[in-house]
Amino acid sequence: MNVPVKWEGVYPALLTPFTANDELDIPLFEKNLHAQLDAGVHGFIIGGSLGEASTLGNDEKIALLESALAVCESNVPVLVNIAEQATKQAIARAHEAEANGADGLMLLPPMRYPADARETVTFFKAVAAETALPIMIYNNPYDYKIMTTVAMFDELAKFDNIQAVKESTRDLTNITRMRNAFGDRFKLMGGVDTLALEAILLGCDGWVGGLVDAFPKETIAIYDLAKAGKIAEALAIYRWFMPLLELDIHPKLVQYIKLAATATGIGSEYVRAPRLPLIGDERTQVMQIIQTQLACRPM
Repeated sequence: MNVPVKWEGVYPALLTPFTANDELDIPLFEKNLHAQLDAGVHGFIIGGSLGEASTLGNDEKIALLESALAVCESNVPVLVNIAEQATKQAIARAHEAEANGADGLMLLPPMRYPADARETVTFFKAVAAETALPIMIYNNPYDYKIMTTVAMFDELAKFDNIQAVKESTRDLTNITRMRNAFGDRFKLMGGVDTLALEAILLGCDGWVGGLVDAFPKETIAIYDLAKAGKIAEALAIYRWFMPLLELDIHPKLVQYIKLAATATGIGSEYVRAPRLPLIGDERTQVMQIIQTQLACRPM
Protein backbone atom coordinates (compact mmCIF):
# COMPACT_ATOMS: atom_id res chain seq x y z
CA MET A 1 0.00 0.00 0.00
CA ASN A 2 1.39 3.38 -1.02
CA VAL A 3 2.31 6.03 1.53
CA PRO A 4 0.49 9.32 0.83
CA VAL A 5 2.79 12.01 -0.51
CA LYS A 6 2.05 15.31 1.24
CA TRP A 7 4.69 17.34 -0.64
CA GLU A 8 5.72 19.09 2.55
CA GLY A 9 8.92 19.09 4.56
CA VAL A 10 12.44 18.01 3.59
CA TYR A 11 12.93 15.44 0.81
CA PRO A 12 16.58 14.45 0.29
CA ALA A 13 17.67 13.88 -3.29
CA LEU A 14 19.59 10.80 -2.29
CA LEU A 15 23.18 9.98 -3.14
CA THR A 16 23.90 6.59 -4.66
CA PRO A 17 26.83 5.05 -2.77
CA PHE A 18 29.14 2.67 -4.61
CA THR A 19 31.79 0.21 -3.48
CA ALA A 20 35.40 0.26 -4.65
CA ASN A 21 34.30 -2.36 -7.21
CA ASP A 22 31.66 -0.03 -8.68
CA GLU A 23 28.71 -1.92 -7.24
CA LEU A 24 25.84 -0.47 -5.21
CA ASP A 25 26.81 -0.13 -1.56
CA ILE A 26 23.44 -1.01 -0.07
CA PRO A 27 24.63 -1.14 3.59
CA LEU A 28 26.00 2.41 3.30
CA PHE A 29 22.85 3.53 1.46
CA GLU A 30 20.77 2.23 4.35
CA LYS A 31 23.07 3.84 6.93
CA ASN A 32 22.44 7.19 5.26
CA LEU A 33 18.69 6.57 5.16
CA HIS A 34 18.60 5.80 8.89
CA ALA A 35 20.58 8.97 9.71
CA GLN A 36 18.12 11.03 7.71
CA LEU A 37 15.06 9.35 9.20
CA ASP A 38 16.48 9.92 12.68
CA ALA A 39 16.78 13.63 11.83
CA GLY A 40 13.14 13.74 10.75
CA VAL A 41 13.10 13.98 6.96
CA HIS A 42 9.69 13.73 5.34
CA GLY A 43 10.39 11.65 2.23
CA PHE A 44 13.10 10.45 -0.18
CA ILE A 45 13.89 10.79 -3.87
CA ILE A 46 15.90 8.04 -5.56
CA GLY A 47 17.92 8.37 -8.74
CA GLY A 48 17.99 12.11 -9.23
CA SER A 49 20.88 14.05 -10.71
CA LEU A 50 22.66 13.87 -7.36
CA GLY A 51 22.01 10.13 -7.34
CA GLU A 52 23.95 9.72 -10.61
CA ALA A 53 20.79 8.60 -12.40
CA SER A 54 22.34 8.66 -15.86
CA THR A 55 24.85 5.98 -14.84
CA LEU A 56 22.40 3.62 -13.10
CA GLY A 57 20.86 0.55 -14.67
CA ASN A 58 17.14 -0.03 -14.26
CA ASP A 59 17.83 -3.03 -12.04
CA GLU A 60 19.99 -0.85 -9.78
CA LYS A 61 17.24 1.75 -9.46
CA ILE A 62 14.80 -0.96 -8.44
CA ALA A 63 17.31 -2.35 -5.92
CA LEU A 64 17.65 1.12 -4.36
CA LEU A 65 13.87 1.48 -4.29
CA GLU A 66 13.39 -1.88 -2.59
CA SER A 67 16.06 -1.05 -0.02
CA ALA A 68 14.54 2.35 0.76
CA LEU A 69 11.03 0.94 1.08
CA ALA A 70 12.29 -1.71 3.51
CA VAL A 71 14.11 0.85 5.66
CA CYS A 72 11.25 3.36 5.65
CA GLU A 73 8.64 0.75 6.65
CA SER A 74 5.85 2.92 5.19
CA ASN A 75 6.68 5.82 7.54
CA VAL A 76 7.66 8.27 4.79
CA PRO A 77 7.10 8.19 1.00
CA VAL A 78 9.79 7.06 -1.42
CA LEU A 79 9.84 8.71 -4.85
CA VAL A 80 11.64 7.59 -7.99
CA ASN A 81 13.10 10.06 -10.45
CA ILE A 82 12.19 9.68 -14.13
CA ALA A 83 14.80 11.19 -16.46
CA GLU A 84 14.70 9.59 -19.90
CA GLN A 85 15.40 10.59 -23.48
CA ALA A 86 12.24 9.11 -25.02
CA THR A 87 8.61 9.29 -23.96
CA LYS A 88 8.22 5.53 -24.34
CA GLN A 89 11.18 4.97 -22.01
CA ALA A 90 9.84 7.42 -19.44
CA ILE A 91 6.49 5.62 -19.40
CA ALA A 92 8.24 2.27 -18.99
CA ARG A 93 10.27 3.56 -16.03
CA ALA A 94 7.10 4.95 -14.45
CA HIS A 95 5.39 1.57 -14.84
CA GLU A 96 8.38 -0.17 -13.24
CA ALA A 97 8.47 2.24 -10.33
CA GLU A 98 4.75 1.82 -9.68
CA ALA A 99 4.92 -1.97 -9.97
CA ASN A 100 7.78 -2.10 -7.46
CA GLY A 101 6.09 -0.02 -4.78
CA ALA A 102 7.19 3.58 -5.35
CA ASP A 103 4.96 6.12 -3.64
CA GLY A 104 5.46 8.86 -6.23
CA LEU A 105 7.56 10.19 -9.09
CA MET A 106 9.76 13.15 -9.82
CA LEU A 107 9.55 13.81 -13.56
CA LEU A 108 12.13 15.65 -15.63
CA PRO A 109 11.49 17.02 -19.13
CA PRO A 110 12.94 15.12 -22.11
CA MET A 111 16.67 14.76 -21.66
CA ARG A 112 19.24 15.93 -24.23
CA TYR A 113 16.63 17.19 -26.70
CA PRO A 114 15.61 20.82 -25.99
CA ALA A 115 11.88 20.28 -26.45
CA ASP A 116 9.65 23.27 -27.08
CA ALA A 117 6.61 24.08 -24.91
CA ARG A 118 4.18 21.88 -26.87
CA GLU A 119 6.56 18.93 -26.88
CA THR A 120 7.38 19.28 -23.20
CA VAL A 121 3.74 19.47 -22.11
CA THR A 122 2.87 16.52 -24.34
CA PHE A 123 5.70 14.52 -22.76
CA PHE A 124 4.54 15.27 -19.22
CA LYS A 125 0.92 14.49 -20.09
CA ALA A 126 1.86 11.17 -21.70
CA VAL A 127 3.64 9.96 -18.57
CA ALA A 128 0.95 11.25 -16.20
CA ALA A 129 -1.75 9.46 -18.18
CA GLU A 130 0.06 6.13 -17.77
CA THR A 131 0.43 6.07 -13.98
CA ALA A 132 -1.70 6.56 -10.91
CA LEU A 133 1.29 7.75 -8.89
CA PRO A 134 1.49 11.40 -7.77
CA ILE A 135 4.02 13.39 -9.76
CA MET A 136 6.35 16.30 -9.03
CA ILE A 137 7.55 18.17 -12.12
CA TYR A 138 11.20 19.19 -11.91
CA ASN A 139 11.43 22.74 -13.25
CA ASN A 140 15.13 23.44 -13.75
CA PRO A 141 15.81 25.51 -16.88
CA TYR A 142 19.23 26.47 -15.53
CA ASP A 143 20.59 22.94 -15.91
CA TYR A 144 18.17 21.29 -18.33
CA LYS A 145 17.47 24.26 -20.65
CA ILE A 146 13.70 23.77 -20.60
CA MET A 147 11.47 26.15 -18.67
CA THR A 148 8.04 24.91 -17.63
CA THR A 149 6.11 28.17 -17.63
CA VAL A 150 2.92 29.20 -15.88
CA ALA A 151 1.07 28.75 -19.18
CA MET A 152 2.39 25.20 -19.47
CA PHE A 153 1.39 24.39 -15.88
CA ASP A 154 -2.09 25.66 -16.71
CA GLU A 155 -2.38 22.77 -19.18
CA LEU A 156 -0.82 20.28 -16.76
CA ALA A 157 -3.26 21.27 -14.01
CA LYS A 158 -5.89 19.13 -15.74
CA PHE A 159 -4.05 16.01 -14.54
CA ASP A 160 -4.90 15.37 -10.89
CA ASN A 161 -1.77 13.31 -10.30
CA ILE A 162 0.54 16.17 -11.35
CA GLN A 163 0.59 17.64 -7.88
CA ALA A 164 3.88 19.38 -7.17
CA VAL A 165 6.80 21.30 -8.62
CA LYS A 166 10.47 21.14 -7.71
CA GLU A 167 11.14 24.86 -8.08
CA SER A 168 14.72 25.14 -9.34
CA THR A 169 14.42 28.06 -11.75
CA ARG A 170 16.71 30.15 -9.50
CA ASP A 171 14.16 32.94 -9.99
CA LEU A 172 12.50 33.48 -6.62
CA THR A 173 9.77 35.56 -8.21
CA ASN A 174 8.53 32.39 -9.91
CA ILE A 175 7.25 31.16 -6.54
CA THR A 176 4.92 34.15 -6.27
CA ARG A 177 4.07 33.85 -9.95
CA MET A 178 2.94 30.25 -9.43
CA ARG A 179 0.97 31.11 -6.28
CA ASN A 180 -0.76 34.00 -8.01
CA ALA A 181 -1.71 31.78 -10.93
CA PHE A 182 -2.72 28.60 -9.12
CA GLY A 183 -3.07 29.22 -5.40
CA ASP A 184 -2.47 25.89 -3.69
CA ARG A 185 -3.24 23.75 -6.76
CA PHE A 186 0.44 22.79 -7.01
CA LYS A 187 2.64 22.14 -3.99
CA LEU A 188 5.97 23.93 -4.35
CA MET A 189 9.25 22.41 -3.22
CA GLY A 190 12.35 24.59 -3.18
CA GLY A 191 15.04 22.80 -5.17
CA VAL A 192 18.14 25.00 -4.86
CA ASP A 193 20.04 24.66 -1.58
CA THR A 194 21.44 28.20 -1.66
CA LEU A 195 17.93 29.66 -2.01
CA ALA A 196 16.15 27.23 0.31
CA LEU A 197 15.32 29.50 3.24
CA GLU A 198 14.19 32.27 0.91
CA ALA A 199 11.99 29.80 -0.96
CA ILE A 200 10.35 28.59 2.25
CA LEU A 201 9.71 32.14 3.44
CA LEU A 202 8.15 33.01 0.07
CA GLY A 203 5.69 30.15 0.43
CA CYS A 204 7.28 26.90 -0.69
CA ASP A 205 5.81 23.88 1.08
CA GLY A 206 9.05 21.95 1.28
CA TRP A 207 12.71 21.59 0.35
CA VAL A 208 14.27 19.02 -1.98
CA GLY A 209 17.78 19.09 -0.57
CA GLY A 210 21.27 18.05 -1.55
CA LEU A 211 23.48 18.82 1.47
CA VAL A 212 20.85 17.15 3.63
CA ASP A 213 22.60 13.95 2.52
CA ALA A 214 25.53 14.97 4.72
CA PHE A 215 23.85 17.30 7.24
CA PRO A 216 20.30 16.11 7.84
CA LYS A 217 19.81 17.62 11.31
CA GLU A 218 20.82 21.11 10.24
CA THR A 219 18.57 20.96 7.18
CA ILE A 220 15.57 19.86 9.24
CA ALA A 221 16.29 22.54 11.84
CA ILE A 222 16.21 25.31 9.24
CA TYR A 223 12.96 24.04 7.78
CA ASP A 224 11.24 23.57 11.13
CA LEU A 225 12.35 26.95 12.49
CA ALA A 226 11.30 28.78 9.33
CA LYS A 227 7.87 27.14 9.33
CA ALA A 228 7.48 28.03 13.03
CA GLY A 229 8.22 31.68 12.27
CA LYS A 230 11.54 31.61 14.15
CA ILE A 231 13.34 33.39 11.35
CA ALA A 232 16.33 34.69 13.29
CA GLU A 233 17.14 31.20 14.58
CA ALA A 234 16.72 29.67 11.13
CA LEU A 235 18.88 32.39 9.59
CA ALA A 236 21.71 31.78 12.04
CA ILE A 237 21.96 28.12 10.99
CA TYR A 238 21.46 29.00 7.32
CA ARG A 239 24.36 31.46 7.37
CA TRP A 240 26.60 28.82 8.94
CA PHE A 241 25.39 26.32 6.32
CA MET A 242 25.87 28.53 3.24
CA PRO A 243 29.51 27.63 2.41
CA LEU A 244 28.39 23.99 2.38
CA LEU A 245 25.17 24.67 0.50
CA GLU A 246 27.20 26.27 -2.27
CA LEU A 247 28.67 22.83 -2.99
CA ASP A 248 25.23 21.96 -4.41
CA ILE A 249 25.41 24.47 -7.28
CA HIS A 250 28.67 23.30 -8.85
CA PRO A 251 28.98 20.92 -11.84
CA LYS A 252 30.78 18.51 -9.51
CA LEU A 253 28.04 18.60 -6.88
CA VAL A 254 28.02 14.79 -6.75
CA GLN A 255 31.70 14.54 -5.82
CA TYR A 256 31.48 17.53 -3.47
CA ILE A 257 28.43 16.31 -1.55
CA LYS A 258 29.76 12.76 -1.41
CA LEU A 259 32.93 14.15 0.17
CA ALA A 260 30.81 16.01 2.72
CA ALA A 261 28.82 12.86 3.52
CA THR A 262 32.08 10.98 3.94
CA ALA A 263 33.30 13.61 6.39
CA THR A 264 30.12 13.23 8.48
CA GLY A 265 30.36 9.42 8.43
CA ILE A 266 27.30 8.62 6.32
CA GLY A 267 28.76 8.38 2.81
CA SER A 268 31.78 7.52 0.70
CA GLU A 269 33.73 9.24 -2.07
CA TYR A 270 33.23 6.53 -4.70
CA VAL A 271 31.51 7.79 -7.85
CA ARG A 272 30.72 6.06 -11.11
CA ALA A 273 32.70 6.85 -14.27
CA PRO A 274 32.88 9.05 -16.18
CA ARG A 275 32.89 10.92 -12.86
CA LEU A 276 36.10 10.51 -10.90
CA PRO A 277 36.82 11.15 -7.21
CA LEU A 278 38.34 14.49 -6.34
CA ILE A 279 42.14 14.75 -6.16
CA GLY A 280 44.84 17.32 -5.52
CA ASP A 281 44.14 20.96 -4.85
CA GLU A 282 40.46 20.66 -5.69
CA ARG A 283 39.88 17.98 -3.06
CA THR A 284 41.94 19.94 -0.53
CA GLN A 285 39.91 23.10 -1.13
CA VAL A 286 36.54 21.38 -0.84
CA MET A 287 37.62 19.46 2.24
CA GLN A 288 38.82 22.70 3.82
CA ILE A 289 35.33 24.18 3.40
CA ILE A 290 33.79 21.09 4.96
CA GLN A 291 36.23 20.89 7.88
CA THR A 292 35.99 24.62 8.60
CA GLN A 293 32.22 24.39 8.96
CA LEU A 294 32.38 21.15 10.94
CA ALA A 295 34.66 22.92 13.43
CA CYS A 296 31.91 25.43 14.21
CA ARG A 297 28.91 23.18 13.62
CA PRO A 298 25.84 24.49 15.49
CA MET A 299 24.21 22.42 18.20
